[in-house]
Amino acid sequence: MAGETSSQVLLLHAKRLRRSLNDLPDEILLHILSFFPTVDAITTSLTSRKWRLLWSLVPSLNFSYELFPLAGDSYPDTTQVEFFADFVNRTLILRPDSHIHTFRLSFIFEDGYELHVNSWIRCAVTRLKARELLIDLFINESYHGRHSWYYEFDFSLLRYGRVEVLRLTNCFLSLKTNMSTMNLCSMRSIYFERVDLTDQMVRDLISGCPNLEQLELRSCVRLKNLVISSSRIKKLALGYDYGSESKESIEIECPNLCSLSFSNCSSAQFVLNEAPALVEFRVVFTRFTVKYFDLWSKIVRLLEQAPHVEKLIVQNWWYKFLISKDPFPKDFTLNNLNYLELRTGYTRYGLVGMAALLALCPNVQTMVLDYTDKTHKENLLEELLNEVMFNMPKLKKVTIIAYTGTQVQVNLVTILKRQGVKIELVPVNFDDNNSYPPGVEFTNPPQIEFLP
Repeated sequence: MAGETSSQVLLLHAKRLRRSLNDLPDEILLHILSFFPTVDAITTSLTSRKWRLLWSLVPSLNFSYELFPLAGDSYPDTTQVEFFADFVNRTLILRPDSHIHTFRLSFIFEDGYELHVNSWIRCAVTRLKARELLIDLFINESYHGRHSWYYEFDFSLLRYGRVEVLRLTNCFLSLKTNMSTMNLCSMRSIYFERVDLTDQMVRDLISGCPNLEQLELRSCVRLKNLVISSSRIKKLALGYDYGSESKESIEIECPNLCSLSFSNCSSAQFVLNEAPALVEFRVVFTRFTVKYFDLWSKIVRLLEQAPHVEKLIVQNWWYKFLISKDPFPKDFTLNNLNYLELRTGYTRYGLVGMAALLALCPNVQTMVLDYTDKTHKENLLEELLNEVMFNMPKLKKVTIIAYTGTQVQVNLVTILKRQGVKIELVPVNFDDNNSYPPGVEFTNPPQIEFLP
């Protein structure tokens, strides 16, 4: 290719790539296009004759205002919103009636667009028979602080489809008076965030979806005495904003529950009736004050009702139990626990808490230490700080995230190496490893993904 310009070389490579893509079966091309926003999938129809109609057969539709070509970075322009709505309308009209797997809508809901959103959802549920319905009508706090428009989602519309996964963000919910008669047997998973819910509405949802296995409620207002009672639910996650009012009680009665997660949950009382199937338990608070330790300790004590937990993700506030007037029972242990993820500070307080927790988990095999610098200190006895005894007979591997080579971290690595534990360090700056001890494995920092 001597004498050719760089643009000619790029054009040649592009033609070769297009030919190689055109040789792929339609099934593979449709799978690739299913990861594209719908506006980009439609754009590929200009590539060649083979691609002209492929967009209309993609098994997912992803309408995202944020990814729309004319969408701005700040507040929405009326013309842009109208252009986006017109694009969705035209796409659904031109789309054949072939069934889809996923319908995703991320939109700026404003006054006057209720009929548009109603028709889009009705089309996805009744005509396209979407299995996953994901409706996100939240942009950011500053925008929604100025505008108070909320879409009202009519739950009864789902009777005419086969939706298995429902995700709603930032809307009101309209339920039938007698939800049990809806009998939405296809529904397996519900995720609500910033949805206006009452305690009775949650009970009605569960009765109307007899096969519901996963339920996640985040920042849902008006919940006061929440009761989750179901023999089918296997995975439950609850989370709140710090600005939300404290709940009076949260009671969980799910005998087949396998996974339970709390994020910034505030309630005067937490009740977990016996959960013999529970194997994963997660508690996360992103603020560290006495108030939140009290909430954390109430939730952690639910472990007494879940003796078979195998995976635990929790903050390292365990050293507080050493000076608590209400510690765990002396015979309390987590014998089945084999995976422990601990958000901890690398201080002497952190080591004391780590040792206290490991004493309750004699069979843990894998431990991940995720760094946080907001550990709240207490006045511990000096002998507790100086005589840290680690009991970890089954521990095989420890991953230390955000390793910086402090003296406490080095001491911890030394203790682990003496026990024959495999150590993986994830440094803050991967290029600077001069202070790292020998005989350990280094890795690039992982990509961290947050749940909606």
